[in-house]
Amino acid sequence: MDQIKTELIKTVCVYCGSGPGSNHRFVEAAQALGKAFAENNIRLVYGGGSVGLMGAIAKSTLDHGGLVTGIIPEFLKSREHMMARVQEMIVTPDMHERKRLMFEHSDAFVALPGGVGTLEELVEQITWQQLGRHTKPVLLANIDGFWEPLFALLAHMRETKFIRPPFEIDILKAEQVEDIVPRLRAAAARAPAGAKEMAPELARKL
Repeated sequence: MDQIKTELIKTVCVYCGSGPGSNHRFVEAAQALGKAFAENNIRLVYGGGSVGLMGAIAKSTLDHGGLVTGIIPEFLKSREHMMARVQEMIVTPDMHERKRLMFEHSDAFVALPGGVGTLEELVEQITWQQLGRHTKPVLLANIDGFWEPLFALLAHMRETKFIRPPFEIDILKAEQVEDIVPRLRAAAARAPAGAKEMAPELARKL
């Protein structure tokens, strides 16, 4: 891939669980993705914690020489054990500011396995994409089929015409960690120019 396309993805926001989950492959995937980011000179943007999958991906990115930006609300600093090692840590007054800054700092979004917080952040980005507020790639890391229930629900929404033209959604999917960076870069290269940022009126409402 040429240099111009490669540079379209400089930072990636990863949504993931503050716990490790029940499957050892979830942690392994987080560690492998952190390594891939470091090797591809992609800065990780994440929730700022040092536990669970959040901690696994941040530590791996740092351990392999990568750069990390953590964004955490004040009330979660103790609960999620804010990581001190990162090059940049932003503490916000609330969740709304955290999500706004995660959006602004990122060229693409990846969802590893996680709980309702991960789902909520993911669905918000999908909704903004659906409404034409951004064209940044959104990818589900479908580790051991974790996101299959969500894909089934989205298919059901299409069948029942709640997802329909012109309100279709474009979600990327990767079963293997090694496919994530190439798919994000390919999607960014296909995106229309000049449509990368959230509309100002939406940003002000967060």
